[in-house]
Amino acid sequence: MTNGARSGQAPPDPVFLATAVEIVLNAGGIQLARRESGFHVEKKGTIDLVTEVDLECERMCRAILGERFPDHDILAEEMSRDPRQPSTSAYRWVYDPLDGTTNYAHGLPIFCSSLALQIDGRTAVGAVYDATRAELFTAERGAGAFLNGQRLQVSTAGELIDALLVTGFPYDVHKQTADLVTMFGAFLGRARAVRRLGSAALDLCYVAAGRFDGYWEQHLWPWDVAAGALVVTEAGGAVTGMDGSEFDSAAAHLVASNGRVHGPMLDVIADVRRSLNRTN
Repeated sequence: MTNGARSGQAPPDPVFLATAVEIVLNAGGIQLARRESGFHVEKKGTIDLVTEVDLECERMCRAILGERFPDHDILAEEMSRDPRQPSTSAYRWVYDPLDGTTNYAHGLPIFCSSLALQIDGRTAVGAVYDATRAELFTAERGAGAFLNGQRLQVSTAGELIDALLVTGFPYDVHKQTADLVTMFGAFLGRARAVRRLGSAALDLCYVAAGRFDGYWEQHLWPWDVAAGALVVTEAGGAVTGMDGSEFDSAAAHLVASNGRVHGPMLDVIADVRRSLNRTN
């Protein structure tokens, strides 16, 4: 289980976090400006959208990183190769130019830009910016997590019945509706409430800020979670796979929590999976 900041570790070079912050702030400016001027939307799948804004933000990111760190690898949502392929460098930037594209395309103000730097496969720096609320979430491995410069700390809820949870659904939700609804229903029957916002990066940051007590989702991509997972752990929370395995941003599934409700969340998931296996 990845849980809390690790003491005794020197934080990464501050230029990395400064660059991550600059890029997500720039992306936020682009996102807000294009909401006013308008943008074109296309489909990547049946319900999976991409906008000109996604592409513009990614080009901006690649230009800055390419100039400053030409030897670094970049994994980003819109213009990258297969994310399952190993990095070509010890340094890999993992970027979602517009997390919450569907919300953005529909005028719903729940979206952000998310950027992480992984060094030798471990996330060392993360920055997530919600432009509509001017909220900048940052974290450095071993140095804590912050919201607009104020240190973050996860919530203290110790029971699922006292917990506000959040989840998300994949873009192929139509192919597996029954399984997803079963899992959602199981948590709905155990928690105080369950929400679905449409931005994995913000879901994670809200766990770190104590706004949510726990989050689970499957069928994710590294750019969805790399930065936000670091924010959670550096705020004192826990992040694992949905099966309790050590968190891996490439594993496509996770549970993030305040740590206190983590075991009970994993128990609910295991119970649902056993039930589904019996009925399939």
